[in-house]
Amino acid sequence: MDAAVNDFPPAMHCVGGLAFLDRSSAIFRMALHMNPIVKDCIYYGASRIGELPVFRARLAARAAIFLFHEIQRDARSELMTGTSVALFEYSLNWLRQEGWVLVSLDECIERLARNDRSERYAVLTFDDGYRDNVSVALPIMERQNAPFMMYVPTGAPTRSLQSWWLGLRRLFLSRDRVSIDALGRQFLCSDLRSKISALAEVTRWVHQDYRRGAMLWPVFKESGISLEKLNDEYFLDERELRTLARHPLASIGGHSTSHPALSSLDGVSALAELADNRDYLEDLVQLPVRHVAYPYGACGPREEKLASQAGFQTATTTRQGRLYDHKLNPFALPRIGISSRPALRARMSGILEGIQALAKRRYIVPETQR
Repeated sequence: MDAAVNDFPPAMHCVGGLAFLDRSSAIFRMALHMNPIVKDCIYYGASRIGELPVFRARLAARAAIFLFHEIQRDARSELMTGTSVALFEYSLNWLRQEGWVLVSLDECIERLARNDRSERYAVLTFDDGYRDNVSVALPIMERQNAPFMMYVPTGAPTRSLQSWWLGLRRLFLSRDRVSIDALGRQFLCSDLRSKISALAEVTRWVHQDYRRGAMLWPVFKESGISLEKLNDEYFLDERELRTLARHPLASIGGHSTSHPALSSLDGVSALAELADNRDYLEDLVQLPVRHVAYPYGACGPREEKLASQAGFQTATTTRQGRLYDHKLNPFALPRIGISSRPALRARMSGILEGIQALAKRRYIVPETQR
């Protein structure tokens, strides 16, 4: 049996499931490039299909780790770059109503290790150490008694982080005409919709090669945008991070020193990014730092080995998925990002993982044909 199929639940091996997923996989691949309204309609359809008894039983997962960045009071004023308060609250309430128990990452991993099948577990994680995780999200989590993990790069509290995404956002917020010479594009964006679209285009361009982030420095400088000041505005400082680490619901994890794509670095540099960040955080909060999230989710077998060598016990990715019994790699844990209510329900139904598994299997060339 193909290794790709073994990455996902047994339901993907049933004839009926594969037949349906085969017809649907192309549609969902196209949905990645559709506008949010169309995408949500497809997510809604997927969630309803995933709720059918034949799929619900076979796609059942044991646990899910959720990925958040900013929790924004006014998402429109931030060009829809984070999660709105309404969606965040809805997500926590939905999980409770569906019988998911909110636990810490440590408790989730421990329960899975001892094969505790009494409940299904959900873990909340936040990347980068944003201030609104405390000012906005924490009161909501306190009301829900929801533990959470915050993954923090050294550069955030020290204000040295080259946070190109914050600079890019401020650039489009402050100007109606933006030229990105390195991309060879000029954007005319005088309204919210055009600003969001332009920001998304440049962000996708950087994500294709993270070294392109440095190509934005000249336009930031020309526009009077200081990344250090943005870091101070958006990220927790060292004092605030120490205080948060003592909160009974909070855990602090690593996220590298400077937030690079580790896969783009040589082994020595990548290991130093992980180990130095862990040392810094443990010295700062005076607590063990056992977990890490790969910056941008960029990882492979080498990065998994390096995370272990750096002293971490788990590492999370940005690969979308939930946790099952039959395969759990503690150094490549998938997470679920939430963009809308339909997306939450579709992701948690498991139907999208089935489609991804099928698409992956179809594009694997058997060894006999290589």
